[in-house]
Amino acid sequence: MVGSNVAVEACSGTMNRTKLRELISAGESSTVEFKRKFTSVDKFAREMIAFANTEGGYLIVGVDDDRRIVGVESEKEERNLIEVALHHIAPVLDITIDIVEIEYVDIVVVLVPRSSLRPHWFVPDDLPVNGKNRKAFIRRGEESVEASREMVKVLRGMRPDSPPMTLSIGDREQRLFAYLERYGRASVNDFARLVNISRRRASQILVKLVRAGVLHVNYEAGHDFFTLV
Repeated sequence: MVGSNVAVEACSGTMNRTKLRELISAGESSTVEFKRKFTSVDKFAREMIAFANTEGGYLIVGVDDDRRIVGVESEKEERNLIEVALHHIAPVLDITIDIVEIEYVDIVVVLVPRSSLRPHWFVPDDLPVNGKNRKAFIRRGEESVEASREMVKVLRGMRPDSPPMTLSIGDREQRLFAYLERYGRASVNDFARLVNISRRRASQILVKLVRAGVLHVNYEAGHDFFTLV
């Protein structure tokens, strides 16, 4: 396991029936995910990571994708499995677990706040915490997807303890802006080819522009692309 210091606040009363019904009625989104039941420790850990690395959200166990309320067989067992999943996340992730009775069944609601320690990583049992095979995930629409190298850098740069950033707008950046004005989007490879620099250098510049609020980083069909704000 990654670590033993798992932070879980259980049954805090932050969720009530009215609020839960509202979440279920609205359906899945970038901040709400339904689970009929706990199917996989790995998958649940990745879902929590994705929420923590993006805008936070609710994992609701005991509700089908079609919003049908089915409940859980054992809220204690579900809680134990969630705590096991937390051991696969580094750094330690703070969550809140609420058990809400609705329509005579128990629903497990996991609140995952947006984290100030981003990026969080999924680490399998057989790898060290800093292993190269660890993976970060983010939320894109109703899906949790693996974060690209550029997105990981953006997340790391947004931490409160990240070093100050300096940004200068030169010829490369101006050519990028002109390209984006014309075509609407650009990938790291597009930018690298445009100004004849390495992909690594192109990535560094794009990440700085995202951190500065000049560009947006977007995700589509398994790839990141950048657009003007």
